[in-house]
Amino acid sequence: MSPLRLLFLSLWSIVLATYVSAEEVVLGLSQDRVAITATFDGSEILIFGAVKRETAIPTQAPLEVVVTVSGPSEPVMVRRKERELGIWINTEGVVVDSAPSFYAVATSAPFKEALSDTEDLRHKVSIQRAIRSVGSTVEGSQAFTESLMRIRENKGFYTLQENAVALDEQTLFRTALRMPADLIEGKYQTRIFLTRAGQVVSQYETVIEVNKVGMERFLFNLSREQPAIYGLLALLIAAISGWGAAAGFQLLRNS
Repeated sequence: MSPLRLLFLSLWSIVLATYVSAEEVVLGLSQDRVAITATFDGSEILIFGAVKRETAIPTQAPLEVVVTVSGPSEPVMVRRKERELGIWINTEGVVVDSAPSFYAVATSAPFKEALSDTEDLRHKVSIQRAIRSVGSTVEGSQAFTESLMRIRENKGFYTLQENAVALDEQTLFRTALRMPADLIEGKYQTRIFLTRAGQVVSQYETVIEVNKVGMERFLFNLSREQPAIYGLLALLIAAISGWGAAAGFQLLRNS
């Protein structure tokens, strides 16, 4: 590496260090818990905050804000379907090592302006970086990962909302992220990045808890802890429902 490049990187590091010490995120959430009930049809989380400074607002580059909310990650099997003899069947498949069940990104500017590729790679902010797929031997495995992203984007589980973070006077920011109805339980990691010239100058992390409550919690625990009893209960409910439907049709026929 040339001496001139080393000098440039050193100066840039000093500038970033100054930003880090000068600006910090002070965050707020409209709610830090989401309860899943029988009537749950989704939730909107309002994320807001401010930038704490010990000095005047820097003027070298405008401040941008990037917000991410990530659901629990797990391996996902993605299969390719092909039409053979008039029917669609599963053929080859790829295991995506780790993919978040839900992932939303909101920015105060176009993503490429708010965050550089290097910082995206370092912090794994974009949807593509949040998914990890390594070691696959299937040819064209990247297409499987892209298919997973497309499917979950169509269902509202993966979203990129550019220019969706309102930033006032480079100090106050806010955005609202929609969470779909069929969320899975777990800790949803929330990250806020302050950036200048595409470089992260401050970062804050917190967690949103998503849990089943009431009857949904009881049935979920029963299915995991007492599967035999859960199965018998399901059969009983099905039998009662079938008998009730038959009795109702009989009454209608007699009338």
